[in-house]
Amino acid sequence: MRHRFVVCWALAAVIAVALLAPASEAGQARTAADKGTAPRTPWGHPDLQGTWSNTTTTRLERPTDLAEKAVLTEQERTALDAQAVQRQDRRPPPGSTGGYNSFWLEGGKASHRTSLVIDPPDGRLPFTPEARKRADVFNANINGEGTANSWEDRNLYERCITRGLPGAMMPGFYNHNYQILQTPDYVVVLVEMIHDARIIPLNGRPHLPQGIRQWLGDSRGRWDGNTLVVETTNFTDRVKDTGLTVFGIGKNSRLVERFTRVDAGTIDYQITVTDPGVFTKPWTAAIPMTRIDGPLFEYACHEGNYGLEDILKGARTQERAATKTGSR
Repeated sequence: MRHRFVVCWALAAVIAVALLAPASEAGQARTAADKGTAPRTPWGHPDLQGTWSNTTTTRLERPTDLAEKAVLTEQERTALDAQAVQRQDRRPPPGSTGGYNSFWLEGGKASHRTSLVIDPPDGRLPFTPEARKRADVFNANINGEGTANSWEDRNLYERCITRGLPGAMMPGFYNHNYQILQTPDYVVVLVEMIHDARIIPLNGRPHLPQGIRQWLGDSRGRWDGNTLVVETTNFTDRVKDTGLTVFGIGKNSRLVERFTRVDAGTIDYQITVTDPGVFTKPWTAAIPMTRIDGPLFEYACHEGNYGLEDILKGARTQERAATKTGSR
């Protein structure tokens, strides 16, 4: 309990220092952007502070029907936005409760790129054959086609544990908002979805010993010109096949993120994932972050999480129904 209190106090202290640090004036940031220079903190680092969103309906992988088409015309992009609205408002099939309708979703708009993955050039994740099978099982679970023998069969963010990395930095359905805070020695990224908090040291300290493993790994940052480069290792290998492995997150994973403030309202965010046990080669996704107004809201994920309980109840009900049918 004492350790938990110390960790919470340390996070609060870092956030408080960042909040008390003088922020760049919006007008100064805009003027600096117009001159082609990134806004700076009072201590001289590029200023990434603010509240940001990466919502987009552009998929992580390029759809197979688009094959080698990397860029959309404006007409094609607009058509995809219309299709996304139709998908959100569709009625669930008979026997299914369905998911959230468009009132709850914040999908954003499609970009002109056909995938967030920019390398490999085909826009597809370079899974090994075995890893692709695991990804298909995960997607089947998400769509209600998988097993639900226990809570351990459900993915980690469905269980309100974490979306992990790179999941926590990926757009999706709602609440994909972030607050970035800075001090001379740390960058803090608060994630609205499942309220993950990342505290990234900038002082050159080495990574944690290999025996210490964490859901979000162990991140270390450094400045490369106007770009914050964050390397993350030391991920837990306890993820099994519960979702994080779809992105290759495991014991041997290495992530490199790059945050570059390109103007007053945009951060160019790119992430490269390397894991030879899951992918045949590294892959990179580019996900722009856009500045938004207002604070982050509390994401009380586990309180009232009836979905997980009802999924398991539904599975048991289906099993009993199948047993009765088979005994006739």
